[in-house]
Amino acid sequence: MAQTERLYRLKQWFDAGGCHTPASLLHRLEVSRATLTRDIAMLRDQLRVPIAWDRERRGWHLPSQTMANAQQFELPGLWFSADEVHALLTMQHLLSNLDAEGLLGRHIEPLMKRLGAILGSGTPPKADVARRIRVQTVGARRLQLAHFQAVGGALLRRKRLHLRYRARGNDQRSEREVSPQRLIHYRDNWYLDAWCHSRQALRSFSVDAVEQVHALARDAIDVDDAELDRALGAGYGIFAGDQVRWALLRFSPDRARWVAAEPWHSQQHGHWDDQGRWLLKLPYADPRELVMDILRHVPDVEVLAPQELEDEVMRRLRAGLRMCGEAG
Repeated sequence: MAQTERLYRLKQWFDAGGCHTPASLLHRLEVSRATLTRDIAMLRDQLRVPIAWDRERRGWHLPSQTMANAQQFELPGLWFSADEVHALLTMQHLLSNLDAEGLLGRHIEPLMKRLGAILGSGTPPKADVARRIRVQTVGARRLQLAHFQAVGGALLRRKRLHLRYRARGNDQRSEREVSPQRLIHYRDNWYLDAWCHSRQALRSFSVDAVEQVHALARDAIDVDDAELDRALGAGYGIFAGDQVRWALLRFSPDRARWVAAEPWHSQQHGHWDDQGRWLLKLPYADPRELVMDILRHVPDVEVLAPQELEDEVMRRLRAGLRMCGEAG
């Protein structure tokens, strides 16, 4: 029997009244004396259940005044072992640091305090967790917490949103009415997939580029998941498109040892050639993000197909060389 179940059973038996001897509890729980002693100590010392020892009856009980006000000593609704609590505290630190604005921190904090009380002195200090675990994000753009909450709230309540949106690609501002479909956390930034009623099409919005937002009373329309994936998930990265093409890349043996372990796309195919190079085939609709990833691996990558993708990579390389020449 797990400790969680034993503690709840003990609490139920004490709530029912009476004096419970060690022998009776050992028989009912089928555990060792040491285990029973630890369980009683946890209930009394860490969970603040005021169990008392009756010398005359040689057993444990709840005092009568406690029985009259037993609701004050209800056990927490969530139970974890010490290792699980440590893992949760670690995850809380990771989640808080993954987002520069701490979107989840203040919502998780009450749970963390409860977990800390359950674990007691075994909990690592918050400063020690931060010192032992470091999370570094690259390229995470700042967003407004109020905007994120408004988007998330409307998404879950299935209400439409009115957005004032600044598209960074062309620096244009627009007013949009959208039906939110799903939030995507991608490369340390948040994106909203939504049906845009202004454009009558599915669009992906960078939440950090939202300048104003408020929920509308009108219900959001729902788009089938398969349609969302077809329209927004078939391309590469955050750039969608109607015409999907396939890129074929070849990485040098040195770079291949890294890239072969990386997922670039859910539909990618990869294999080794006889020279220890890694050949990667993957779909894309808009080349912009794929080109940026290819350029990260220059000069250890070749674009084998299609020709237009190779041409775009070469165009970017030449433009970069020109800028370097001008700067020199």
